[in-house]
Amino acid sequence: MLYEEVDIENARKLFSGECNFIAAALNENAIPPEDSNEIAFAGRSNVGKSSLVNALTNRKTLARTSQTPGRTRQLIFFDLTYQSRKLRLVDLPGYGYAKAPKKDIHSWTSLTVKYLKGRPSLRTVCLLVDSRRGIGDHDKTIMKELDMAAVSWVLVLTKVDKLNNEELKKVKEESHGIISKHPASYPEIMITSSLKNDGLSSLRTYLASFA
Repeated sequence: MLYEEVDIENARKLFSGECNFIAAALNENAIPPEDSNEIAFAGRSNVGKSSLVNALTNRKTLARTSQTPGRTRQLIFFDLTYQSRKLRLVDLPGYGYAKAPKKDIHSWTSLTVKYLKGRPSLRTVCLLVDSRRGIGDHDKTIMKELDMAAVSWVLVLTKVDKLNNEELKKVKEESHGIISKHPASYPEIMITSSLKNDGLSSLRTYLASFA
């Protein structure tokens, strides 16, 4: 128990420590060098990626949030630093529905897939799924891509404060049934609410293990 408490405290310090914006990449040439272990946040448009990044780091405006699906159109890189520990967070453009020209959507979706499949410094991907919607076809496609690229990923259910206990139990069971078929997936599901701060401590502790 003491070991677990120390891990939780160290994770909290890392995520509340120094955090610097590194780059916003619209193309491969703008992606920064691989000088730190990276954690990427992927998911459908408006699933809550930017909100989760802000909540994990105890900041309100680190990552831009919007009610408009598809607002994040670049790969956004942030560096967390606490003492000798360092971890890079990558906020990816959402896939699926977005209010943008199809040419632009194709461009940033292609860049995202290239990044996910060809980045040696990428340690794991947080695949965010809106708990009210459950896992969709776009999510399943990303799961297969990550499996084929042998990139570790963890399913993160967001906005769980919008569900009652029975609804949450159902979506967890359905999600477990799906991820159990994917070899690159982390066996546990992270249950989160950026609004209520639910599950953030557990997710921080897991992600901090990659620092």
